[in-house]
Amino acid sequence: MPDSSPLPPVRLHSEAELARDALSTPLLSRAALLARWAGPDTRVDAGGGLVEEQLPAAAEALGLTGDDAVAHASEAWRVAVDTGLVEISDGDGDDGDDDSDGTVTQGEDLALLAGGSPHDVLGIWLAALDTVLADAAVPDLDGVLDAVGGEDGAGDLDLSGLDWDPEAEAEFLDGVLGNLYLLTVTEEGPGDAPVPLPALAASMIVPSDMGEPTNDVLEQVSDAMMRLDDQFRLLEPVGLVEYQPVDEALMADADEEPAAPVDDTDVSRYGMVRLTPLGRYGLRARLLEAGHEAPAVGELADKGADALLDGTATFPQAAAQAEIDQWVRRRAPLDAARDLLTAARGQDTAAPLRRLHCQQALSLVGAEAEPALREVLDDPELGGLARVWLTENGCADVPAPSEDLIFWLTIDTIAAQLAAEGNSEELRALVEGLAAQHGGFFTAAWRVEHPATADVLEAMGRLHPDKRIAKEARKAAFKARSQHGS
Repeated sequence: MPDSSPLPPVRLHSEAELARDALSTPLLSRAALLARWAGPDTRVDAGGGLVEEQLPAAAEALGLTGDDAVAHASEAWRVAVDTGLVEISDGDGDDGDDDSDGTVTQGEDLALLAGGSPHDVLGIWLAALDTVLADAAVPDLDGVLDAVGGEDGAGDLDLSGLDWDPEAEAEFLDGVLGNLYLLTVTEEGPGDAPVPLPALAASMIVPSDMGEPTNDVLEQVSDAMMRLDDQFRLLEPVGLVEYQPVDEALMADADEEPAAPVDDTDVSRYGMVRLTPLGRYGLRARLLEAGHEAPAVGELADKGADALLDGTATFPQAAAQAEIDQWVRRRAPLDAARDLLTAARGQDTAAPLRRLHCQQALSLVGAEAEPALREVLDDPELGGLARVWLTENGCADVPAPSEDLIFWLTIDTIAAQLAAEGNSEELRALVEGLAAQHGGFFTAAWRVEHPATADVLEAMGRLHPDKRIAKEARKAAFKARSQHGS
């Protein structure tokens, strides 16, 4: 999974929509059908699985046919047991049936699928997802048996003799899914578009600082692709992903793995995977459980203005705007404006970005908010943005700002942009425009009583392409630090 830094916020469907998606997934719907099909005469083994003789009947109950019918029925039964849709009590040994190791009854959670809340349904689906992810991290049993010399050795499996580390395999799959989640929620990523399987495999294998991958690395990527191909085929029925498998025609020999694609035209033949809305919900739940910061758009809508402005500080621009929009729409314009302005005050390093997001939020409130903006016209931290809002909304009698206020607002705005975007092209253009429009900008700017004055002037020195002007900015930054003793 990703490191401990906060992840970009994910946009989730409503729980009602997600619960409908969960109920319609092939695996959970089959598990529910088997739970209703089962009864006191259903026989299970010591592990709670259906005995072999019962599997054809279970497959028939599910309407499954073909070579994989029994395997799908067995998997659905395992999910029914693990999610509490069926319960197995210990056998008392008095019924004369040596083949059965317990009595099967419908579990209490089965009723929740039909009559529970969407949250209840999603809780059951998450338990099903855990089961499938655990299965996906286990190698194909036939391959394991071959490795130890056939089925006769199945009772004495020694994992140390196999090329398989259960913990490492689970961590690898978690890492792949974490990367897929990150690609999905990052604004610059593919979003809802499918991700090529080779790219996903390479994200786990190829070092970020490697130029041309070596043959050994390419072989590792190819091997990872084939493992992921098997795993995503297992994960699709539970609704985590939509998956287009690797084209079997690419396999020249059944024992060979396909090489990585040589161009973009054939990349889809090497597998394409997309995280579903339900998958985004499921992976976020797992990330939260693992202790990661995985915010969701909308979770700040019921909190105070201070939580909104602080919480959106690390959000990408579009996500911050969406979060702010939901917050504003739940409040009366005048109350929202007053709360936002109060939360925007401060001299700390995060304050400029709070004020920037406050401006974004204020742009969404209506004319009813005008009294709140007029109340802060004399506030040294808020008077500038108040005048901007009043002017943009066509309000009359807006007092002209003093030159000191103009400079303070300029420093505050650049400080916010630096915090939000770093040395972006947009900020570079803003810096160039300021220097061009105001020839004496740096002469006056170093005197501005703002905590970020020196940092802003240093940034302007880095960003401006004209060496003479950049030098002026650095000199002004030095004067600002000398003035403030920092």
